[in-house]
Amino acid sequence: MAVCVGAIGAVAAWVLQWLIAVITNLAFYQQWSSAHTTPQGHALGYWVIGVPVVGALIIGLMARFGSEKIRGHGIPEALEAILLGRSRIQLKVALLKPVSAAISIGTGGPFGAEGPIIMTGGAFGSLFAQRFHLSAAERKTLLVAGAAAGMAAVFSAPVAAVLLAVELLLFEWKPRSFIPVVIAAAVAATLRVPLLGSGALFYITPHQALPITGLAFAAGVGVLVGLGSGLFTMLIYAVEDVFLKFPIHWMWWPAMGAMVVGVGGVLDPRVLGTGYETIHGMLRGEVLGASLLALLVAKAVVWSVALGSGTSGGVLAPLLILGGAMGAMLGQWIPVGDVGLWALVGMAAMMGGTMRVPLTAVVFAVELTDDFHLCTALLIGTVCSYAVTVLLMRRSILTEKLARRGHHISCEYSVDPFELARVKDVMDRNPPKVQASLPLHSLIDQLAKGDPMLNSRQATLLVDENEHLSGILTRGDMLRAMGDSGASTRRVSDLGSTDLIVTHPEESLHDALTKMLSRDIGRLPVVEPNEPRRIVGYLGRAALLTARRKLLEEEHIRER
Repeated sequence: MAVCVGAIGAVAAWVLQWLIAVITNLAFYQQWSSAHTTPQGHALGYWVIGVPVVGALIIGLMARFGSEKIRGHGIPEALEAILLGRSRIQLKVALLKPVSAAISIGTGGPFGAEGPIIMTGGAFGSLFAQRFHLSAAERKTLLVAGAAAGMAAVFSAPVAAVLLAVELLLFEWKPRSFIPVVIAAAVAATLRVPLLGSGALFYITPHQALPITGLAFAAGVGVLVGLGSGLFTMLIYAVEDVFLKFPIHWMWWPAMGAMVVGVGGVLDPRVLGTGYETIHGMLRGEVLGASLLALLVAKAVVWSVALGSGTSGGVLAPLLILGGAMGAMLGQWIPVGDVGLWALVGMAAMMGGTMRVPLTAVVFAVELTDDFHLCTALLIGTVCSYAVTVLLMRRSILTEKLARRGHHISCEYSVDPFELARVKDVMDRNPPKVQASLPLHSLIDQLAKGDPMLNSRQATLLVDENEHLSGILTRGDMLRAMGDSGASTRRVSDLGSTDLIVTHPEESLHDALTKMLSRDIGRLPVVEPNEPRRIVGYLGRAALLTARRKLLEEEHIRER
């Protein structure tokens, strides 16, 4: 299935790129062509202001009468489908998302194709999974596999696509999901060669590894870019708050934001479209001085307004431009390396800090440029930016959007303490036991007298004359029996359960808890594996909380 989803993701990436090229040629050059081009060479003059507005109006209509889920930059919508929608995405979203993104980017929207293709690839992966009888976890795996396949095909970056899936979309790192995602990304990257071409997207002449002083400068660049990342994120959501106050339907907001895009295109045409040529120019050190500052300010304003208006488009390409511009500006005063090198460090730092995906950002920068010698510098710069943004903001640019919808999520992974602990670590080694032949009224008398052993648990283990397990009697069993006038004279073995579910001392708490949940029971006798009637303990709900308490103590109690 992952092979099929990977192929679908690659085809979806090709269709999206083709649509963007066709719409760009139609909108800015009035010609039907699928040849790759940019809006920067247009001859529309001031009429260019109307091009993004027309595209935004179409997108507003598609969102209003098609599906509202095509609004935004794609990744939060994919997260929402995974966490809240049991990984189910509708067919109309799979069809409308790439079309709306192509219209947005093709008419000059300052976005990239990565968010839309992640949502589109994920949608087709989900649709494929829905054709079969799969669990929600399996649907999630194929949804994420489709998303990774789309990203791998667009950027020729299969490893970064897999890391993005792990850091942002899967909410786990398990072989059951990791292997299918890798297969899908590998298939998509292979099919990219005949569909979109081979090689790094922004190939540059490789640099030499930086010395220790260069790594120190990389840390400084990362910190400053992290501060810029926090500023840009706050700017976007401040703009979104402004749009929420407008007394008109949200369908018209993208057109209002597109007017700012059009004006920005008049002042600096480089802000229009994906800006891949601008990114490549910065990596080659061709964008310098005041031109960098103008690009940084214009792109930040135009992108923030457009994204805050709720139109369709991705965040990755704009983040690369903003981070590259900041890194290149700082690089002009750094005595180590060249401007293009620091532009690359700034790009990785901006992506890793803003999206909270540091490993993805490092590998993505390397795969985009084939500049493997800068891995250490990229890692240091990205992690410094990541640390700054974590300290500055509670959420990333992606999870903040979900939080505003009332869904607070965390992408931090940790090992489940129930997986680590064993039953023997928390079980009660002196469980309450009574003879199975004991009359019920005798047991009730013991309870009434306040027997500490019997009153401390919600169930009592039943044993035979050899102290071997024969059943279990819960407090609920006794309450039901007390309603029967003749039950008090019966033996406890007649009232308890003899069809027992048991656990073993070496079994993980996770497996024991699974038994409880699947059978809807709250306690388990603990027996020897080779002697299923020899009692060694008792496991109840209270004991399970002991494992969680141990984790809290490790997190919060500092030893002298």
